[in-house]
Amino acid sequence: MRGTVGTAESGNSAVGVAAPSFRSVVARGLPAFLSEGFLPLAAFYAGWRLSGTAAGIAAATLVALLLYAFERRAGRDGLLVRLTLLFVAVQSAVGLLTASAAVYLATPVVAGAVWGVAFLGSAAAGRPLAGALACAWYPFGPEFRRTKQFKRVYGFESVVWGLYLLGRSGVRLLALLHGGVGSLVLVTSLTGTPVMLGLIAWSIWYALRKLSDEAPDAAAQTASREADV
Repeated sequence: MRGTVGTAESGNSAVGVAAPSFRSVVARGLPAFLSEGFLPLAAFYAGWRLSGTAAGIAAATLVALLLYAFERRAGRDGLLVRLTLLFVAVQSAVGLLTASAAVYLATPVVAGAVWGVAFLGSAAAGRPLAGALACAWYPFGPEFRRTKQFKRVYGFESVVWGLYLLGRSGVRLLALLHGGVGSLVLVTSLTGTPVMLGLIAWSIWYALRKLSDEAPDAAAQTASREADV
């Protein structure tokens, strides 16, 4: 795995980027995932309980901005970080305009469904979104990202993630309609981070195994392109 994928990545090794392992990928991406996925929601709930909807939105927005600033300072300005900040801005605007905690918390439910459709659509279009987001966890080289192997592996993962996000949005919508804000926060916690951690672990394991199996073909395609230049 370490040698073959490094070769297939079109120059990653040459610039000092180590070939991926399960531990290195998790160490790079998991802290940011946990902080971005949990801290804004926790800040909103605390602010909402203490002083109402506006305070909760302000707390969540502040936490999201601090996380973004931290990622920028660390030299990480990837797709996932920017999308997270954009979503927080939209969610905050909706919440402030409606002055409703339920509407504010319903926004991620709708967004989750949209993300699910986007994952499935990207797989069907041959431009898997899971592959683009995976670059926040490991800096795959541009040549390797264009190979059929990369698109096949992350295309399958995009389908899995799309189905999960659509199902999760359905469950959360039912919780909001029948149980209110408290139930939605609880269901969000149960169907969010714990399940996503398992799915992320599977995604990393699956990608490492499949890309390792298929890396020789990817390396041959990359070498052929370079020879034609």
